[in-house]
Amino acid sequence: MQQPMTRPGNHVIRSYEIYANMLFRIALVHLGSRQDAEEATQDTFIKLMEKAPAFKDDEHQKAWLIRVITNHCNNLLGRGWRKREVKLEGIEPVTADNPEDMAVMQLVLALPVKYKTVIHLYYYEDYPIQEISRILRISESAVKMRLKRGRQLLKLELEGAEPE
Repeated sequence: MQQPMTRPGNHVIRSYEIYANMLFRIALVHLGSRQDAEEATQDTFIKLMEKAPAFKDDEHQKAWLIRVITNHCNNLLGRGWRKREVKLEGIEPVTADNPEDMAVMQLVLALPVKYKTVIHLYYYEDYPIQEISRILRISESAVKMRLKRGRQLLKLELEGAEPE
């Protein structure tokens, strides 16, 4: 039997204050839409309230939230209606401090999901390879390979060459 939803406890509010922006950025990288990213972030905190898992520490909770939002984004991307979705041009400007950072961010957003996920966690969230491996539940060698291939794709795009 499911418990009735009530106001979120202090732990959920505290978690939202600490992790909401990071989760939103991760969802934005995956989904490429501000609206979808906000919804995914909201759904992640709803899952936190519903499941109310016990965490060993803050890092364990952070990793759990990242895994939940990553899986949620992957589920959204795999849905048939989303595959047929036509993106409207110019709705979601991604901001960066300088034009070079903006150009690189646009290239990262254009990468396939499995590459942009590890690149985002590694370069933008400063996670080590071991931690990314644990969060995404893939081997460390898979993380390293995805980082390598993602970097290669970015390099090719920056140099203007066609991928092999």
